[in-house]
Amino acid sequence: MPGERVQKVLSRMGFGSRREIERWIEQGRIKINGKACTLGDSVKPGDWVHVNGKRIIVREEKQAETRVIMYHKPVGEVCTRSDPEGRPTVFDHLPKAGRARWISIGRLDINTSGLLLFTTNGELANRLMHPSHQIEREYAVRVNGKVSREIVRQLTTEVMLEDGPAHFDDLQDGGGEGYNRWYYVVIREGRKREVRRLWEAVGIRVSRLIRVRYGSIILPKSLRKGRVKELDEDIIKQLGESVGLELEPGSKPAAGARSRPGVKKLHRKTAEKKVVKKKRSPVKKRTR
Repeated sequence: MPGERVQKVLSRMGFGSRREIERWIEQGRIKINGKACTLGDSVKPGDWVHVNGKRIIVREEKQAETRVIMYHKPVGEVCTRSDPEGRPTVFDHLPKAGRARWISIGRLDINTSGLLLFTTNGELANRLMHPSHQIEREYAVRVNGKVSREIVRQLTTEVMLEDGPAHFDDLQDGGGEGYNRWYYVVIREGRKREVRRLWEAVGIRVSRLIRVRYGSIILPKSLRKGRVKELDEDIIKQLGESVGLELEPGSKPAAGARSRPGVKKLHRKTAEKKVVKKKRSPVKKRTR
């Protein structure tokens, strides 16, 4: 039986995204049948793999149930599982994932708040983050400084950053004036601090940044900071379909999933209404 790339197998098992697992391989933290793993190595059923010292036997592929949750990240939390500086992390507030492991779909920096998605399916996380799928990320941005028509034109056409050209796919006025001027921007790449760097490149300082949408998933006004909601089966299937992935959503949360305050399931009708409805945000209503 032909094997599969080790990062794909471990990602499907919920150990992390493919990118994360590739970093572990480069750091020498993965072994296959007792030998150090290298990028490009494959595994097949019956092989055993050590991941960070934990031994796993590779079994016949079986579609695991997929869970997805949304989290309203507050400013001050980091998106790592543990922080050497002792700062709070987004993983501190997530419900138990049973035998699986929560994988973050993208990140937000410590000074950015808003929508974060987590899943137990590493392949889904990888596809939703990969630039080839062009998944939209929408942000509400409060800026200091006058934004002229020329600046808007530049931001939506091309701005040269240190890692190459970039631009906003959409930029809309969100209202306000003076030091409380808001805009809504859409990007598809998700480079590190891309939204802030684009504004800074044209001489505008960002004073507040909130992610309000990831793909079709919109941050509900009712979801308070530090709280979680679990997505319904139909919404999870739609997420998979958007990146060409057939999923088997979990019909029920694993044991202990609701043990933390604020963990609620996003009702199917409510979620579908939010996807179809015009984008909403925690700031003044947008006008086009």
